Amino acid sequence: MRIYKVGGAVRDRLLGKPVTDIDWVVVGATTEEMLAKGFRPVGADFPVFLHPKSGEEYALARTERKSGRGYGGFTFHASPEVTLEEDLIRRDLTINAMAEDDQQNLTDPYHGQRDLEARLLRHVSPAFAEDPLRVLRVARFAARYATLGFTVAPETLALMRQLSESGELEALTPERSWKEISRALLEDQPQVFVEVLRACSALKVLMPEVDALFGVPQPPAHHPEIDTGVHTLSVLQQAALHKQPLTVRWACLLHDLGKGLTPENEWPRHIAHEFKGLKLIKAVNERFKVPKDCQELALLVGEYHTHGHRALELKPSTLLELLQSFDIYRRPQRFEEFIAACEMDARGRKGLEERSYPQADYLRGAATAARSVAVQPLLEKGFKGPELGEEIKRERLKALKAYKEAAST
Repeated sequence: MRIYKVGGAVRDRLLGKPVTDIDWVVVGATTEEMLAKGFRPVGADFPVFLHPKSGEEYALARTERKSGRGYGGFTFHASPEVTLEEDLIRRDLTINAMAEDDQQNLTDPYHGQRDLEARLLRHVSPAFAEDPLRVLRVARFAARYATLGFTVAPETLALMRQLSESGELEALTPERSWKEISRALLEDQPQVFVEVLRACSALKVLMPEVDALFGVPQPPAHHPEIDTGVHTLSVLQQAALHKQPLTVRWACLLHDLGKGLTPENEWPRHIAHEFKGLKLIKAVNERFKVPKDCQELALLVGEYHTHGHRALELKPSTLLELLQSFDIYRRPQRFEEFIAACEMDARGRKGLEERSYPQADYLRGAATAARSVAVQPLLEKGFKGPELGEEIKRERLKALKAYKEAAST
């Protein structure tokens, strides 16, 4: 029995990055031997065990063979005869197909270290094209390591394009797709994830609504970058620079989908794109079974982001409707995330990345003014039921009128 550290732990150590999760592969062992040493079996598909003390995962060396469609369409074979090299060749990228023993002696049969130095994401073998999930994984790695100068090798991008055009991506489950998408959006350069998906024709398969934004012009006075797709990537980049949470990043990616529906004869204006985009945002949310908090914020940002930009011009009644839509009294954090998404949208424009966004503080002040209306005095005056609701609304409107007057002086 020989035990090796494999994959990301080896890659990140060689890159000088912190190592968090460690994967282990066991060569020359049987399931019975692992159980005899106190390892606990997990996973139904292939032999994976938890270490009796550390709880880390140890997998028996295995080979795999394509036997069906999609991510799960594989047959695995594990036995003491499977070599380390045979186990490593089934992995996705050369930089993930290295192993080291307890003395840090490197086993690198597919030149992962060379590709690390060349800053290349390259597939290990032609079998790469058998697993559609790898399209998303490579795009995610490109987003993670873009700051280090990594790019996707041309021959790997060609295989990713082959997968995208084969129909295999459609066999991915929503859960697996969302797991990769959400992780990619939280990387330092999430816009690179979208760029790579677009470069290999996967974006038009997975998110045709986002792909449709590229080549759609916007008024240069408001959008010096002009192209709606380029703007979307810039907004996503700003969200990452400002360390925004996943909810905000997802909303940033989808906020302008309605512009992809504008007839060409109406370009570069996009009248009512906020409302038109809602059905597209819903479709993307449903396709990937997106978590509820991400779904809700994306829809609200899609519908109201131009309200956010025009906050200082809004009538008190419109401002109150906006605040009510976000349920700021019970969901204050969601309104904060809306403001953040609006600010990222304003900054995601060529040459305007550093501009101030006074609308943010104005909206926060408006929310504070509306929340300051006390309900107890109205109850003491005898208001109840629907009448109480109407009176609260009147008082909040009065507070917002006073706030707007004070802010404009």
